[in-house]
This record gives sequence, structure tokens and C-alpha cells, in this order.
Amino acid sequence: MIIIEDQQKLLLAIGETIEKPITAYAIGGTAMMFNGLKNATLDIDIVFTKEEDRTIFIDAIKKIGYRHMNSTVVYGAKSNQPKMYSLDTERFDLFLIDVIDFAFSEDMQKRITQIHEYGKNLKICIAHPQDIIIMKCATDRTKDLEDAKKIIETQKIDWNALVQEAATQVRFGRKEAYFDLGEFLEKIQQTGTKIPQETLDKLFDLSMKETKKKKQNQKKHINHQHL
Repeated sequence: MIIIEDQQKLLLAIGETIEKPITAYAIGGTAMMFNGLKNATLDIDIVFTKEEDRTIFIDAIKKIGYRHMNSTVVYGAKSNQPKMYSLDTERFDLFLIDVIDFAFSEDMQKRITQIHEYGKNLKICIAHPQDIIIMKCATDRTKDLEDAKKIIETQKIDWNALVQEAATQVRFGRKEAYFDLGEFLEKIQQTGTKIPQETLDKLFDLSMKETKKKKQNQKKHINHQHL
């Protein structure tokens, strides 16, 4: 567990160690802390858009004592797992574009709410609360459900934009994005948080259409093979 004051000191220490300019995107509980939605987090979730930037960041945290840990301990057999490094009770989850089943899209990068600089070379961009919901849907842990619930209850959500981001994920090849987001929001609704029924209906309708399209494509492929 790390509180925001200690997180700031840690990021500054890392920034002073890095010798080449890099950019990273804070998501999850880390972004929630920057957005004033949380006082502490179990892990520091960061997305990189370049492998070189992630490597430079890893080299820096290793210099201050962080050691690699097995990501399957937390994420099981899920795909696109982060590289994880820990020191005592603190942990970094370092993703490269893909956050499990979702991608940190260019639209998400454009919607960042804040930019913080640590030293001369570390720039941390903070994800929009709305996009944090998408990323929480991807990791889908108990605490992620609780965090997404808080975002929905305290922030003004553009539900159409949320559905549109799911559409972007589908175009990236994440064919289950509509269903996964709809199911995640439905779980939150079951805890008593109000989710527009129109949004849920739209997501599941789009999910059904995507499934139908997939079956049609499979049928065409089979028929083609038999010709």
C-alpha cells in the first residue's frame, strides 16, 4: 500500500535516476489518486506506449531496489500481463499498450486530465476517470470493481463516449469488448450503483451483433474451405 505523498516522493526519486526523457501513463488506482478519488493504492499501474521507455523505467526502479516478480501470482493466466516489480509492500505493474484484454488507445491518450513532470526526464500523464473504468474492466479484480463503482458515483460519466471506446477496442481486435464492459457495469449495478439501462442494453445489443458477425464469418470460412 502506498499513499499519495509517498508515491510523489518515489516518482521524483525515479525521475532523478532516469537519464533520457520518457513518457508514461498512470491508470488504475494511481490515476485515481492523482484525480483526488483515492488516498492510497495497493499497486502503481503504469502504461507505456514504447518498449524503450518501459525498459528505461525498469532500469531506474531496479537501481533503487525494486525486484522482478511473477505476474501470474496476481493475474493468473490472463494475456498481456504487465512486468511487475516490488519492494517491501509496494509494487509496480508496468503495461505496454495492452492492459490485459484492452488497449490504451490513442483516444485515451488524448483524454488525459493532467501531466506531471518528475525531474527533467520523467513525464507522467494521468488517465481520464472514464478511461480508468475501461482499464478496471480489463483487470477485473475485486478492488477494481470497487474503484470503478466510486468513479461512477462521484464523476460525470459520458456513457456514449464509454460505449464508443468499447467500439474502438473492437476495431483493435478485442471482439469481446462490448460484452466485457457490459458485464462489468452490470456487476456494479448489482451493488446498488445506478447504471443507465440504455447503456447496458446498447452494449449487449452490440455484443450480440458482434457474435452474429463472428459466426457468419466462420460459416463463410468453412464454406470456402469446402469449395
